[in-house]
Amino acid sequence: MASIILIFLILCTHFYFFSTQSLNFTYHGFNNSNLQQEGATLIQPTGALRLTTKTQNIIGHAFHPTPIQFSNSSSFSTHFVFQIRPSTSNRGGYGLAFILSPSTQFDNPSAAHYLGIFNSENVGNPSNHIFMVEFDTVNGYREESDSIGNHVGINVNGMNSTASQPAAYYVDGSAATEEFDMGTGMAIQAWIEYDGVQNILNVTVCPSSVLKPSRPLMSEALDLSYVVMENMYVGFSASTGVESSSHYILGWSFRVNGLADDLDHMRLPFVQPERSSSMNAKVKRALIATFSCLVVVLIVVFGIMIFYRRVMKFEVLEEWELDCPHRFNYRDLYKATKGFKESELLGVGGFGAVYKGVLLDNGVEIAVKKIMSNGMREFSAEIESLGRLRHKNLVNLQGWCKSKNDLLLIYDFVPNGSLASLLYNSEIEVFLNWEQRFNIVKGVASGLLYLHEEWEQVVIHRDVKSSNVLIDRDMNARLGDFGLARLYDHGKNSHTTSVVGTIGYIAPELTRIGKASTSSDVFAYGILLLEVACGRAPIDYKAEKNVVLVDWVVECMKMGSIFDVVDVRLKSSYEVEEMELVLGLGLICSHPNPEVRPTMRDVMKYLNGDEIFPVFDRLSSAGSRRVDEDNSRLLALGSRLYTSFSGGQMSSTSLDTGR
Repeated sequence: MASIILIFLILCTHFYFFSTQSLNFTYHGFNNSNLQQEGATLIQPTGALRLTTKTQNIIGHAFHPTPIQFSNSSSFSTHFVFQIRPSTSNRGGYGLAFILSPSTQFDNPSAAHYLGIFNSENVGNPSNHIFMVEFDTVNGYREESDSIGNHVGINVNGMNSTASQPAAYYVDGSAATEEFDMGTGMAIQAWIEYDGVQNILNVTVCPSSVLKPSRPLMSEALDLSYVVMENMYVGFSASTGVESSSHYILGWSFRVNGLADDLDHMRLPFVQPERSSSMNAKVKRALIATFSCLVVVLIVVFGIMIFYRRVMKFEVLEEWELDCPHRFNYRDLYKATKGFKESELLGVGGFGAVYKGVLLDNGVEIAVKKIMSNGMREFSAEIESLGRLRHKNLVNLQGWCKSKNDLLLIYDFVPNGSLASLLYNSEIEVFLNWEQRFNIVKGVASGLLYLHEEWEQVVIHRDVKSSNVLIDRDMNARLGDFGLARLYDHGKNSHTTSVVGTIGYIAPELTRIGKASTSSDVFAYGILLLEVACGRAPIDYKAEKNVVLVDWVVECMKMGSIFDVVDVRLKSSYEVEEMELVLGLGLICSHPNPEVRPTMRDVMKYLNGDEIFPVFDRLSSAGSRRVDEDNSRLLALGSRLYTSFSGGQMSSTSLDTGR
């Protein structure tokens, strides 16, 4: 009997040892963590985990790779160190959260106030089974406007906090608290400790330079047994909105049924300096001097790389591969597209073919662009430009793959195809009504405004056309195909001098000086506006004489029959004022003189109704107008534009003053 008891105790001891080993972990940096990452999340070479950059409206997730088992009475604790670095152009936002979730995949999560976890439809739903502690730098959820926020909140299944306090810590030996700003870029440490027996949750937060206070910031009675399921993932989520910050996790420990290990601050990684739009002259000189000193070393390193590549057959990662680390496995893409079967072919472009695919591990639909082997320049250009862009009206690049001679780009699948196919393919049953068309041109304008002015660099798309505008399930526009795009810093001029693009969309100045600019994108957008309103291609090659769309529209305006250009399929089902605006903007944007064309910011103001289109400024716009008033407005517009298109000079000043 004694031997049986001894064996039982030994087995229990072994079971306890192995179970506790699987229920706790500690990360001092994340280089070897194998975390599950989604969205903008990236592990820097130093080991710092970056959840988001300072780009607006993006999301980042990071989870421990395997789920953790909980029981109804399980306790847990965690200790982590984070940093929030706000954008210099605003006060920063929106924050990050520690999460317990039954899955690492969320149902169509939204950025900004939803922190990349919920959306307006499922927020507050008890079936979410999500517990979170948020570290928020923007107030305003369900309020009329955002305000400065700096608080810690305890949330269950939604964004309404069950308890919330300004970021602060209790000074030991007193009842006073010391507040601090989480959005200044300092390193901050947090402890979250839950007692599953007593149903008590303690949350403590303080700067990393301060020892853990003996009294927590919040101590709340909270029963998580109805929230926490048997298998839960633990991790972090962060998001940006109009305000933006970079969110980092430097170290993290976690334990079930015990206290998490203390982090050694001396072992935590540092955050790499973020790219700045300007550089101090002294710094430039120092970099040049350092570069000169390292030339010899780099030559040696380069020689070693060539040796390994040619002799040892190791793959060498290029610079753009390091900037876009989400690399797909070729075998997974091959299976997803059924071996790049012809039945999965979505279309063929200038640089290759696009296939529909379904990833077998999660069922996510994707579009795989297979670039020809001689298209490496376009391949790397598209990764460089689109890989870091995040906007609701741009096609999202998920990742890339390079295998032997196969160059592959992986995008979100956009189910309704291209705008061109919806406008011209008679076999497609979907008909675009005017409301949908107007919404599409507004979406393309919003995407171009982001590229030209709102991202960290200026992006010239150089191939804006209807076949590169994809339409999603909600009939919203998503601008894609960045294979010809070029980037340069704000305040500088583009050095791009090659003439590329599609006939009918190429601005006249490109054929003279060969220099692309944001204005040449505006020209192509103007042609797109006329295309959407008229339902005709920029150049009609099927006619007896090739008909140029913009010339035909101007001629109709001169003849006083402007509404003859409207797509006959629309009949009379359109808003007259919106049609006037789209036609007028189409002609101004596609004007031969680039100085007359508006910027995309001006275009958005006109389309949103924030400003009156200058041509109509002094014409009747009140009440319900008669047909003769509509004609007079458009005849006036036609006479001004026709004079300018026929060789006369029309400055933006004359347009604004009504001359």
